[in-house]
Amino acid sequence: MSESMRALQPIWHGAGLPPASLANLSLGGAEPVLPSSFAVGTAAQTTLAAAALAGAELGQHRNGVRQQVRVDMRHAALECCCRFTIDGRMPEVWDKIAGLYRCADDGWVRLHTNFAHHRDGVLRLLGLPAGPDTPRETVAAALQDWRAPAFEDAAAHAGLVVAALRRFDEWDAHPQSAAVARDPLVAIEKIGEAAPLALPPLPLAARPLDGLRVLDLTRILAGPVGGRTLAAYGADVLLVNAPHLPNIEAIIDTSRGKLSALADLRSAEGRKGLLAVLRGAHVFIQGYRPGALAALGFAREAVAHARPGIVMVSLSAYGESGPWAGRRGFDSLVQTATGLNHAEAQAAGSDQPKALPMQILDMATGFLMAFGAQAAVLRQQREGGSWHVRVSLARTAQWLRELGRVAGGFAGPAADFTGLMEPHACGYGELLALRHAAVFSHTPAGWTRPSMRPGSHPLAWPTA
Repeated sequence: MSESMRALQPIWHGAGLPPASLANLSLGGAEPVLPSSFAVGTAAQTTLAAAALAGAELGQHRNGVRQQVRVDMRHAALECCCRFTIDGRMPEVWDKIAGLYRCADDGWVRLHTNFAHHRDGVLRLLGLPAGPDTPRETVAAALQDWRAPAFEDAAAHAGLVVAALRRFDEWDAHPQSAAVARDPLVAIEKIGEAAPLALPPLPLAARPLDGLRVLDLTRILAGPVGGRTLAAYGADVLLVNAPHLPNIEAIIDTSRGKLSALADLRSAEGRKGLLAVLRGAHVFIQGYRPGALAALGFAREAVAHARPGIVMVSLSAYGESGPWAGRRGFDSLVQTATGLNHAEAQAAGSDQPKALPMQILDMATGFLMAFGAQAAVLRQQREGGSWHVRVSLARTAQWLRELGRVAGGFAGPAADFTGLMEPHACGYGELLALRHAAVFSHTPAGWTRPSMRPGSHPLAWPTA
């Protein structure tokens, strides 16, 4: 049995899915597929395969067609590298002052400054002028007046996104680590009573999620990847952006297969519009910090009341309990805070923190969102009820540790995307991006709707 199949079994069984269905999955490849001491290829393959096989399971429930699913480890890992070009240009990934800095106590902090308001907030906290022209050297000098934990705390209190570097033992001793450890990797909970929702008939040649309506209120990477994965399996995914909030260029890639609308939830009109489409949804995925969406009138109980039978999927950085439950976070920060960057550096013989070769926490968590959504839809179809699925980047980080280390992992090959990229004309220009790594035996996965700019579509479900 492969390591990926071994890792998949408890995820599959924990969601209440039939063990016999695992026989319909084929997993190829072996570690290392990218240079890392962590099993990043196993993590990518396991989570992507879980999502794909759950899609096949839902399709079989709907029309009786049993599909075989195949996932290659190298392809899955490369899909997690988020490589794409738009009109031949590779977008910038990081703001120029983002990254790791040494502090006065010889500790390190990682700054996430891809959004202008986060960048300017960090600069103001350091007593520097806001704006895009501050050199890294100036930021580095200012951080010499701070201890790493103190700057992390001050930034968090200011609503910014900063993480102090920790060793594994330091993270394990942190109260947030204990809170994260109490959660399953994918939590699936019944939150209300409802009859099974009617799904439209599924033609034999249709992808397994054809006609499933997914309301997508996510941003950045993990959540959008979850919605994009469901779109690849045929779902109607309606991405809802706020007109006043910025986006990163990854939205070009992660919006493949989706409709893209706008709603300002600060306004009564925006909330009314969202409520209207919610009442026609089967799945509602959201990446707001715990409590933030509830403050806008869309707590999970309110969502279940408005749409009995809904499957709600919630993404957070550090989980929904513990002292950091409300803290902002992204993949790079969670890698730093939970010890992964320190451990990777130790394995590489480096005295400076080392990131994993891709944002595997984002990508694996995104695939787990898609998996949990489909598993919960199956529960809803068989048992009725409204359901809530919870995942977090920090819990995925813990799971990655549990997969163990890869001996000689840094001998893994460099990323090579040859033969895996495909062109798409879209609302941003000519997109060249990776095709999906899951191969279905009868209905190929893929995106039939082009990636479009926010607001290109009305806030409404497509008509038949």
